[in-house]
Amino acid sequence: MKQITEQQALSKLTALCSQSEHCSQDALEKMQKWGLTKEAQARNMAYLIQEKYIDDNRFALFFINDKIKYNQWGRRKIEQALYVKHISKDISDPIFEGIPDETYLEVLRPLLKNKHKNIHAKNEYELNLKLIKFALGRGFSIDLIKQCLDNIEEIPDNDF
Repeated sequence: MKQITEQQALSKLTALCSQSEHCSQDALEKMQKWGLTKEAQARNMAYLIQEKYIDDNRFALFFINDKIKYNQWGRRKIEQALYVKHISKDISDPIFEGIPDETYLEVLRPLLKNKHKNIHAKNEYELNLKLIKFALGRGFSIDLIKQCLDNIEEIPDNDF
């Protein structure tokens, strides 16, 4: 990609951050890709943070809520995604602590119900193992999964 000036990069980033939430890592990666020096990156980041174009706390809040609501992810998977974006646990943990288990259960129950319909298993043990593996892959804790499976009678029976 063609190298751009510090001011051009700042203009692009302010426009981008005005349209949607981005974290500081996203901006740094873009500036590195554009070939900006470390000093130019630091100046642009300072401006973006000072002018509230980038706020990792705000980003984490929206990211976590969106991943639960729209992507139907559990806490563990979201934590991994935040780790990749270099969002510290100091920022994310208080947000996660404010989310009640019921919020995750409201997402997990329909997921397991739909998955239950499509699983072919020889017996209930194999069925539960497949459901647990699926939910763990989505990032849900084993405690929440067990709560849903303990109330499996709400989920229609599968033909074994």
